[in-house]
Amino acid sequence: MKGFKQELTDNILSFWINKMVDTQNGGFYGTIDGNNRLEPQANKGAILNARILWTFSAAYRILKDERYKDMAQRAFNYIRTYFIDKKYRGLYWEVDYLGNPVNTKKQTYVQGFALYGFSEYYRATGDAEALKLAKEFFYLIEKTKDCQLGGYLEAFTQDWLPIEDMRLSDKDANEKKTMNTHLHVLEPYTNLCRVWDNDELKESQRELINLFMDRITDKESCHLNLFFDEEWELKSDAVSYGHDIEASWLLYEAAEVLGDPAIVERVASLSLRIAEAATQGIQPDGSLIYEKTPNHTDFERHWWVQAEAIVGYMYAYKNSTNTFYKEKASDVWNYIRSQIIDKENGEWYWSRYANGSINRTDDKAGFWKCPYHNGRMCMEMIEHFGLI
Repeated sequence: MKGFKQELTDNILSFWINKMVDTQNGGFYGTIDGNNRLEPQANKGAILNARILWTFSAAYRILKDERYKDMAQRAFNYIRTYFIDKKYRGLYWEVDYLGNPVNTKKQTYVQGFALYGFSEYYRATGDAEALKLAKEFFYLIEKTKDCQLGGYLEAFTQDWLPIEDMRLSDKDANEKKTMNTHLHVLEPYTNLCRVWDNDELKESQRELINLFMDRITDKESCHLNLFFDEEWELKSDAVSYGHDIEASWLLYEAAEVLGDPAIVERVASLSLRIAEAATQGIQPDGSLIYEKTPNHTDFERHWWVQAEAIVGYMYAYKNSTNTFYKEKASDVWNYIRSQIIDKENGEWYWSRYANGSINRTDDKAGFWKCPYHNGRMCMEMIEHFGLI
């Protein structure tokens, strides 16, 4: 496998530098739609901006290109100025194109991505303010913890009170605890562990890893369960192949950084079983489909699922030395290059439908469509597997 650095620099990052920088109102534009039309007055989402911060920070750290440092600094400054709630702290969910808050709810998920971005910006630049914010957001997230039953609650009002609608998106169940949020608290805690030696952080990370092993991963199928009530009663029956394969490597990374040999050994075994379970979604063309329920299989090929599949299967190969997994990663990369990369307009399509047609209904860049999944995949291949 090759071509990851060129894809990262010449297609993914260049798209965001050349087409998404909002020179008039600051930060980055909110949307380019699926037909490659810029919407300069679209609202700006905290998830998108935090992921831009992480991506360009990591790119600068790895590749030392000053353009990426400039983009990371731009994202960092915009988040500090417009997304951080000066009164109640934490990040707003959404601002308008001028930076005025339009949705002030506090989603635990987005606080995690803010921490992820701040900690990576500190790793890349040594900016003390970024580390200070990363620590602050760790303690903010810890306040959302269920100290009796474990785990983190999903969402709150602006002033951190209970909220009726806890959903991350319209597609999600309105439940108090979700796999997705826990995965994306685990991920930034891993990154923070790299730069901050703190016993409370380590204990919280250990608890999160144990939650995935004991509560979230189905003991029979090794798929991840998705939605739970406050008492960890399962409230969903869907399998998300993309989250399975993403979690398989993020869990291993978390254990590895934590450095507890007993946990590393246990997680290494579980990680392989989760990766193996995800292979049920692999198609003859090499792609990985989205999800299934007992009554329906969604055969859409999402951009982020393909990106995470490459990383997940390369980690499975690393942990098992079984070439089957390396072959699966190679097959997905071939699919991405032929079917998901937009060679004419840059970046990646959101997805292809089951019939093979391009999904132009969803954004090319927007609230959820960002350079994080595909950019991170390329950087993982470059930094950890030496595949240029």
